[in-house]
Amino acid sequence: MIFDTHAHYDDKQFDEDRDQILSSMQEQGVGTIVDASATVDSWERVLELTRRYSFVYGMIGVHPDEVGDLNEENFARMEQLLHEEKIVAVGEIGLDYYWDKEQHEIQKEWFICQLQLARKLNMPVNIHSREAAQDTMEIMKEHAADMKAIIHCYSYSKEMAEEYVKMGYLLGIGGVVTFKNAKKLKEVVKAVPLSHIVLETDCPYLAPEPNRGKRNASSNLIYVAQTIAQLKGTTTEEVIAVTEENARKFYGLDR
Repeated sequence: MIFDTHAHYDDKQFDEDRDQILSSMQEQGVGTIVDASATVDSWERVLELTRRYSFVYGMIGVHPDEVGDLNEENFARMEQLLHEEKIVAVGEIGLDYYWDKEQHEIQKEWFICQLQLARKLNMPVNIHSREAAQDTMEIMKEHAADMKAIIHCYSYSKEMAEEYVKMGYLLGIGGVVTFKNAKKLKEVVKAVPLSHIVLETDCPYLAPEPNRGKRNASSNLIYVAQTIAQLKGTTTEEVIAVTEENARKFYGLDR
């Protein structure tokens, strides 16, 4: 079954038909979803999803664009929530120099704080990094070298991907790999062992071809798996099986 390692079903874009979409996942071949929080406000919504749907798990963290909302009080709340039964990772956390909503130094400070919290609780981390390749790599080497991490929505070079693989990390691959102009990411997928790849949607964003530009959902991951299979010279079934196993081990959900 397809394992979506990074989704945002708590997003308001799903308010009209969330239950209808999630209730149809099993019949569409999607077995497990991990919903990622991005804001302090999203934490309770993520928790609610994990309680309502047996196949939905969650992660608690704050996206780099939103770290201005973090303070000692809600950081303590974050630690509390990470003890909840179906919360399986700290995420999504990291650096984003594309939108530059928060100062780089503040982003780095809270990124490191969240990594340290994950280490304290012995939890894996889900890393957002956009136009911040070198700073992300340096922080991961210094503060997370021996931790379990997914580099979410991987967008950097083949060489950096190989460096992350050496560190034992997984790369999150989603809809972008199906785009005709995604030559760099296709090269990454060819170069990296399937044992270090997981599937993700980042839905409602980044829908793959042939649904590019539409609202994304986990059922679209079949197109991502097919593209990876073509690039790796294997079958779609093999990609789904291996990436599911990778994700289960990563999140501690081994059968």
